[in-house]
Amino acid sequence: MRLFLMLVLVGCGVWAQTQDYDDYDADGKKASASNSSATVDARGHRPLVKGREIYLTNRYNPSISSSGGRYQGRPGTTTVTGPQEQEKGEQPETGGCTHAMEEMGVLCPNGCELKTMIQKQEKNVKTSIGELRPQVNELARESNNIFNYVNSMSNNLRERQRVLSENSNIVGQYTDRVEEHHAYIKETVDTLLPSNIKVLQGVLDKIRLKIQKLEKAIQTQTESCQEPCRTKCPVPVVSGKECEDIFRRGGLDSQMYLVRPDPLLPAYKVYCDQTTQNGGWLVIQNRMDGSVDFGRRWDDYRKGFGNVALEVGKGYCETPGEYWLGNDKITQLSKMGPTELLVEMEDWTGAKVHAHYQQFAVQGDLTNYVLAVDRYSGTAGNCFLEGSTELFGINRTMTIHNGMMFSTYDRDNDNWNPGDPSKQCSREDGGGWWYNRCHSANPNGRYYMGGAYTRDMARHGTDDGMVWMNWKGSWYSLKAISMKVRPFFQSR
Repeated sequence: MRLFLMLVLVGCGVWAQTQDYDDYDADGKKASASNSSATVDARGHRPLVKGREIYLTNRYNPSISSSGGRYQGRPGTTTVTGPQEQEKGEQPETGGCTHAMEEMGVLCPNGCELKTMIQKQEKNVKTSIGELRPQVNELARESNNIFNYVNSMSNNLRERQRVLSENSNIVGQYTDRVEEHHAYIKETVDTLLPSNIKVLQGVLDKIRLKIQKLEKAIQTQTESCQEPCRTKCPVPVVSGKECEDIFRRGGLDSQMYLVRPDPLLPAYKVYCDQTTQNGGWLVIQNRMDGSVDFGRRWDDYRKGFGNVALEVGKGYCETPGEYWLGNDKITQLSKMGPTELLVEMEDWTGAKVHAHYQQFAVQGDLTNYVLAVDRYSGTAGNCFLEGSTELFGINRTMTIHNGMMFSTYDRDNDNWNPGDPSKQCSREDGGGWWYNRCHSANPNGRYYMGGAYTRDMARHGTDDGMVWMNWKGSWYSLKAISMKVRPFFQSR
């Protein structure tokens, strides 16, 4: 009896070792008695082939500080009896065509670039003139040769006429032929050649006129560049450490502001959303029309790129542009204290959803800007922490973004065989991001008009659009998406 019980226990142990923990097959589909269930058509992951590739779990378990808040609750509003005047200080972008600091970017176009373009056109015109000059000289030499030939023929004709006076009957026919040749040559020299020369002279005159106009334009632009540039997008007087600080200082309008989180570093421009959910949001990423290419290198994402804000006739920059604030700046903002993140998105029918994370942090460049988020709420779906809900098992966990390092096409830090250039998420999916293997959210992907797109439209046959899989799936590219951060405090 004891021997029988031991055999039963050994058999159960062997059976248990043959079962998968998640009960999923190699393709990530849950095993069932029938194979009639349809597979999910999702490209937020990469196919896993047993024995060939190994999925790497998150290499970091980032921690997020939730204590030591930067702010207490906002002070109550007070009644203002009259307009308050704010002392205006000199802003760092006054004067010149560009800022004194490279990080501040270009203020406004005033034609400085036109000078270079005109000089290039002048160079092309001079090249054309150089090509025409030897042709005109050759034509002049030929006309001189013909002229000398005609003179020689005229002299011969006069000599023949003197001889023919004595022997006119014999030379009469020959003289007629000579006169015919003389008339033809003279007509050619008097009509055709001058006509061609006049055409060439007309061309040269037009070229000279164009050169004169270009020289005048260059002179005008040179004089214009000597004067200070006047921007149509003034920076508000109020500024602060970030947008919450600006809100508390009276900057209640949503527009472009100057912020300076670190007093030892230069200030820089950002767009502050002062209306959404009580304001105080600093926009770190914005996509709305595809006007800015987000397929950028590592250094571009580190420093930031794009257009912070636009002016559409109100005298200040009240419309956010397309831009990425920069990983160094995002890290600096999140290290100041507890920070929350709001991701807002819109589809091509006008429907809007959001994803809110009460805890958000990005580590420094030494860790390749590891992402850490927690405490989700919202209507878009929790892509950062849960991955794509369309997928199962390992195919789902490989789409989680929390704990991932930042990757660009020239700096591969994703979880899909790191270091293998043939398996690189950023190169296939269109932008820099915290790719796993590869994504459930791709806000910095390629911009597709209209929403739905296909593998044939994608450059590498992958879901490289502005994707948020838990809302619209892999093959729908959003119309707009923005990411905003602000200090987190309980009594907001």
